[in-house]
Amino acid sequence: MLDPRLKDFRNFLFLVWDHLGLPEPTPVQYDIADYIQNGPKRRCVMAFRGVGKSWITSAFVVHQLLLDPTKNILVVSASKQRADDFSTFTLRLIDEMPLLQHLKPHDSQRNSKIAFDVGPAPAAHAPSVTSKGLTSQITGSRADLIIADDAESLTNSATQMMRDKMSEQVKEFDAVLKPGGSILYLGTPQTEASIYNQLPERGYAIRIWPARVPTEKQRLGYGQRLAPMIAQLDLLEGDPVDPKRFNTYDLLEREASYGKSGFALQFMLDTSLSDVDRYPLKLSDLVIMRLDREQAPEKILWAGSPEYAYKDLPCVGMAGDRFYMPMGVSGEFMNYQGAVLAVDPSGRGKDETAYAVVKMLNSQLFVTAAGGLPGGYDDDTLKSLAVIAKDQQVNEVIIESNFGDGMFTALFQPVLARIHKVSVKEVRHSVQKEKRILDVLEPVMNRHKLIVDEAVIQSDFNSTQHLPADKSLKYQLFYQMTRLTRDRGSLAHDDRLDVLAIAVNYWTEQMSRDVDDAMHYHKNEKLRKDLESFTDSVLGNRGNRGNTWISMTN
Repeated sequence: MLDPRLKDFRNFLFLVWDHLGLPEPTPVQYDIADYIQNGPKRRCVMAFRGVGKSWITSAFVVHQLLLDPTKNILVVSASKQRADDFSTFTLRLIDEMPLLQHLKPHDSQRNSKIAFDVGPAPAAHAPSVTSKGLTSQITGSRADLIIADDAESLTNSATQMMRDKMSEQVKEFDAVLKPGGSILYLGTPQTEASIYNQLPERGYAIRIWPARVPTEKQRLGYGQRLAPMIAQLDLLEGDPVDPKRFNTYDLLEREASYGKSGFALQFMLDTSLSDVDRYPLKLSDLVIMRLDREQAPEKILWAGSPEYAYKDLPCVGMAGDRFYMPMGVSGEFMNYQGAVLAVDPSGRGKDETAYAVVKMLNSQLFVTAAGGLPGGYDDDTLKSLAVIAKDQQVNEVIIESNFGDGMFTALFQPVLARIHKVSVKEVRHSVQKEKRILDVLEPVMNRHKLIVDEAVIQSDFNSTQHLPADKSLKYQLFYQMTRLTRDRGSLAHDDRLDVLAIAVNYWTEQMSRDVDDAMHYHKNEKLRKDLESFTDSVLGNRGNRGNTWISMTN
């Protein structure tokens, strides 16, 4: 007969931890265990990374089968491998703990990491425990308990299209849930537009355990979702919530590694950072279109209406932020008035050399190329940059020299001279980087004067897909653009955005003329030339052409 004390999952968790040779569960782990067992039928546990929520839930699955071997449990994760690891750990607990020997599958029952039965389970189509990836076919399954363990990951939530697809996939849970069954989400938000933010609208209760005691402002952001035990702790703001897991020094190290915004998501579970003042650069302020390398329209009309939104470009912006094509163009197609290539060489701790090509026409700036190249001072990188300069027909090259002491320029100039001979100059900056970038880009983007080639967006997204999921987004230009704040160190990587700001700043002084004035000037110039041509053909090339023009305009 089962000891009545084991009906409380927290007591069972103690035995599991003891069996695994782990210290006694921490107060936070006990609190998570209590909520998992006694929370509402539709619930979500959001706890800081490393607290052990998946291990706790694996033990909970065993505990549920110990109390009722007839239950069917479905484990779903963003990757099939992670779901299989969850069920494998669960099966090992059953196999190794003496208390659970009667739950071991019989020879005639299913017994694999993909699906297994427990000994006392009756014959049924559905196994006692099944593991599936989120993209797997779960239609036809039946479950008393569905566990979504890290259904959201960096690889399936990077773009708005991916998030929309994932949102539809998790709706399938309701189709396989038995009457009276429950759904448990375990997760750490990966983006500010996390799918977990949508769960309350679908009837789920969310409980949050951050790594640090939140500030008063953060408490207001969490609202009723903050775990009640946090408010009862006799700790100061910023103190570790679970010092047995992560002490103050450990959290500081992780914050330095993740960056402020990453730490806010992964450890503070704070997805409420996307307010206008904090993240001033919006993708919707850009104008996106196919650009020619030599010519562009005299004037481009910005549009922010839904019918002009791109549906097929990878968008890594905040929730609701989109790329928009122009409402239209006016005037003639003209040659660009200049083109500049900005380069930020790979330096201390950098993995790539960033570059951006920005061209100008009538106070409008056109981004025709941008990205990052591996390495910094090697021949392949230098040649690639020189080829870009030639292909883009740039008039000048600007090099960020803060960490190079002129070495990069000295190596690059001979290569550039062989392939595309243009002037080169260096720039140094002493102003805080985040403020400098925003001071340059914010006014230009707010006035919708930054036009970006479609190919730049696709190339930027594709260029980082070979990197691990936790790094891929952070190297992308448009991810950096939408996550930049005025806080020092707000981005783990900002090279591509920084070099774009350098190129844009080059043209800032030449953007004082209004586009309409420039068009009017061009129209008058064209009219003047037509009149001169007419008078030459009618009167012949006699006298002073300038006098003829003056007499005809009087």
